[in-house]
Amino acid sequence: MEKIRVGVISLGCDKNRVDTEKMLGILSDEFLIVDNPESADVIIINTCAFLESARKEAIEEILWASALKGYNPNLKLIVTGCLPQKFVGDIFEELPEVDAFLGVSDYADIKEVIHKTLKGQRVNSVGEPRGECGTHRILTTNGYAYLKIADGCSNHCTYCLIPSIRGKYRSVQMNDLLLEAKSLGKTNELILVAQDVTKYGLDLTPKTSIVELIKELSKLDNICHIRLLYCYPESVSDELIEEIRNNPKVIKYIDMPLQHADDTILKLMNRKGSFDGYLALVNKLKERVPTIAIRSTFITGFPGETEQAHERLIEFLQKAKLFNAGFFAYSREQGTPAYKLPDQIDGKTKNKRLRALYSAQKKVVKQNLKEYLGKTISVVCEGFDQNALVYYGRAYFNAPDIDGKIYFFSADEIEYGKYYDIKIQKVDGYDLYGDRL
Repeated sequence: MEKIRVGVISLGCDKNRVDTEKMLGILSDEFLIVDNPESADVIIINTCAFLESARKEAIEEILWASALKGYNPNLKLIVTGCLPQKFVGDIFEELPEVDAFLGVSDYADIKEVIHKTLKGQRVNSVGEPRGECGTHRILTTNGYAYLKIADGCSNHCTYCLIPSIRGKYRSVQMNDLLLEAKSLGKTNELILVAQDVTKYGLDLTPKTSIVELIKELSKLDNICHIRLLYCYPESVSDELIEEIRNNPKVIKYIDMPLQHADDTILKLMNRKGSFDGYLALVNKLKERVPTIAIRSTFITGFPGETEQAHERLIEFLQKAKLFNAGFFAYSREQGTPAYKLPDQIDGKTKNKRLRALYSAQKKVVKQNLKEYLGKTISVVCEGFDQNALVYYGRAYFNAPDIDGKIYFFSADEIEYGKYYDIKIQKVDGYDLYGDRL
């Protein structure tokens, strides 16, 4: 009997990607996974709902997929993840073309739900946020893999919907994470992710820590390097800094979402940091780990952000000299405390400030990257640019998808996933260009 064909569309962050990969792992023994959703009997869309823009993207994908039913009346459409977790009470009736909804912790039910839809049932299988759905995954990345070490969040920043979507912070048991990491096979780069990786293990019994997890993961022969994303700055301890410094498997890179640098705005955001505290932390990291690449993200246009607060953030960027930074205009999300704050900022002002922040950081990045001109750095090859006829890859200071790339020429054909010594010849924006030695 021919297998049912399933196509999966994954939206949102790398944590969502891990959920999708686990869902693929559950499906793979019974269904045929197809790359092109248009050829599928069942389309699954794993959604994000963190921001209005993410919800809009999800709805557009749902409508696109539902239109395929005009060509294939037997097509089944299943929507999973954050959108139904938060809004299933509304969208179950508003999107009758969707055959089933599952929440952020319901992926273990996906096979049963598919069979129900194939029998003509319409299903709402959204439950409460809870534990992970196993360790088996079908990877959608090459050479690197994400490891979601916790779900949910208990920080309660005033702009954020995550606690109301994914629930309180829940660490995955260390033994499960070690089994999952082992199952990934040879992995050049294991990227630890959660809403806040620094809180890992504090909710477990007995308690453990992110440092202990890193130590245990480092013992695995199949894991070559470990990268840390999404470290809450106030929890970046001296112990963690020393582990980054001394552990040869830990990439000298850290992503710390600071969100702002003006003391008043940070307080309104319910962030515990300050301009001086953040700058001291950045300087401590650079002093203890001289080669470290520090990345962060910032929100502009938060309610009450004055021109002085905006300039204070630019001043921070100029002093901190972060290796990379991303910037986002504040999104007013109903159900968050910030939604009701006075002095909301208009869109035109947000966009103007957004451009100013990118301009300020671009100058910093240019100076950071110029330090590599004429030097030789190790780069993992990830592909070939058919237009420019050069290879591209990443150095230790480039996380996948969010940072720049290294483009390089090689007279000989080379292998993807392997490291090569590249002599840097040029800086262009956020990217470097060079030649293979």
